[in-house]
Amino acid sequence: MPKQPIADFTIERLSILAPSGQADESLMPDLSDSQLLQLYELLSYTRMADQRALDLQREGRLGTYPASLGQEAAQVGSGFALRSQDWIFPAFRELGVFLCHNYPLELIYRYWSGDERGQQSPEGCNIFPMSIAVGTHILHAAGAALAAKYRGDDLVAAAFLGDGGTSKGDFHEALNMAGVYKLPLVVICQNNQWAISVSRQAQTAAQTLAQKALSYGIHGLQVDGNDVLAVYQATHEAIERARAGEGASFIECETYRMADHTTADDAQRYRDPQEVEKWRQRDPLLRMRRFLDQQRLWSPGDQEQLELTLKERLNRAVRAAESAAPPGAEEMFRYTCHQLSSRQQEQLKECLDGST
Repeated sequence: MPKQPIADFTIERLSILAPSGQADESLMPDLSDSQLLQLYELLSYTRMADQRALDLQREGRLGTYPASLGQEAAQVGSGFALRSQDWIFPAFRELGVFLCHNYPLELIYRYWSGDERGQQSPEGCNIFPMSIAVGTHILHAAGAALAAKYRGDDLVAAAFLGDGGTSKGDFHEALNMAGVYKLPLVVICQNNQWAISVSRQAQTAAQTLAQKALSYGIHGLQVDGNDVLAVYQATHEAIERARAGEGASFIECETYRMADHTTADDAQRYRDPQEVEKWRQRDPLLRMRRFLDQQRLWSPGDQEQLELTLKERLNRAVRAAESAAPPGAEEMFRYTCHQLSSRQQEQLKECLDGST
């Protein structure tokens, strides 16, 4: 018998906004003018908060910090589509997602200054602590999605990772589970082309990262990760499929890490400056601002006022972060463990006795 094809797959790419700001009207998401302006404000807030963090780190007021420059659309577009009841499992470069869900910026600054209390989500904020270990939290998100399906909860679990995370076994185990059980899970990859100093091409021979979803029977899509409207629409559609019982999705947001991997890295040692400049022309904020200009929704005066407003918001966040009282010994123990062992109870007593 001759060989016969038994499966045929394609991967689609979604792009709505051109770098010029021109939009494909047939693909525009159902967003009001006020929501479009809110998206731009969140993009701007993310960039300014990110730059302030870098400034604080250079002044010795924050520790090692992972910048988000150039990746704001991938974060804000997806974060904006998620609802308050959904559970979010971030990696360590999701500043814009946090800000979309009103996570206090001062807590983020406190965390990167070395204060673990910055990862204690406020009541009603369904964001898990950042996962510094690459890819491990995708399994946690799959577990949350399984629990939601079992309980009949109207929510999805959303997990974020970088392109390097798709090379980890945890990622594949989670997607396999999501496919088998048709879980309400949305996995969003910020493919910023570099896993520290390992390029995208050196990580995998796959033509796209999105196609990895097909191996596990779930929906896979690549989007222009510097197009906030495309990222929003892709995430919104994935959430709707999950809520309708149609299972999980994997979204590859193709973007670029304009900054170093962290403030402990020097990307000039391994990256071609021409590559960086090419991506600079695709700036997600400029793209959205040009779109708003063309829609007569924005003006230079609006830009000036927004920057003044956000600057004051940043100043308040820094003051709040740096005025927090230092943690006590008991807080360190209680935050780490739900129940203390007998040995930990003895250690806590020793700390408390020593502090008095």
